[in-house]
Amino acid sequence: MKPKQIPGVSIQKKGGFHDSESTRTCTESDIDLKFDILKQRFFSINRWKEYAGGASADFRHFDSSGKPADRVPKKGDLIRIEIPGPANSDGKGYDWVEIVNLSHRDAGNVKSYLMMCRPCKEPNKFQGNIAHFYSAAATSNFLISKEGNTLKVGVYGRNERPNFNTGFSDRIRNFFIGIGGIFGFSKIHWKSLAAGLLDF
Repeated sequence: MKPKQIPGVSIQKKGGFHDSESTRTCTESDIDLKFDILKQRFFSINRWKEYAGGASADFRHFDSSGKPADRVPKKGDLIRIEIPGPANSDGKGYDWVEIVNLSHRDAGNVKSYLMMCRPCKEPNKFQGNIAHFYSAAATSNFLISKEGNTLKVGVYGRNERPNFNTGFSDRIRNFFIGIGGIFGFSKIHWKSLAAGLLDF
């Protein structure tokens, strides 16, 4: 199976990938209202665990300087991830990604928002290792769209390879978590988030 070609999503070059999607068909009378609700949920990163369910990772939104944020995200902001399982010592127990791109498309009967995230260092660390189980080449691409009467949430992982540019214990951790993700365990998690965002 090949990765889907989605405008704005990173091109797959090396490593693992996944396409995790959920859709919901609405009536013509409530599609706009449901899309507005979906958009609010999509941009409420601090509540993603609530939408994805109890076994999910916990997501926290920070601004580019590392201060907690509770607003619409923007390019340069950070997301702190607390995954079930062994902690990441480079990130003081957490994995971190940076929002490297945010885009909006409005063309005819298609509207969409796309947020691309990439593994990064812990905030305010000028030196040190990427604080994530994937290497800096990986991206997680989050998409919501409205096309006709259909809403879609997609999470697209690209170029997923374990991060070995770290200490020995984190290399072991990253290998097992990264390989687990590459073989589909993370897809279950992302599918839960996608379905949860569409559960009205």
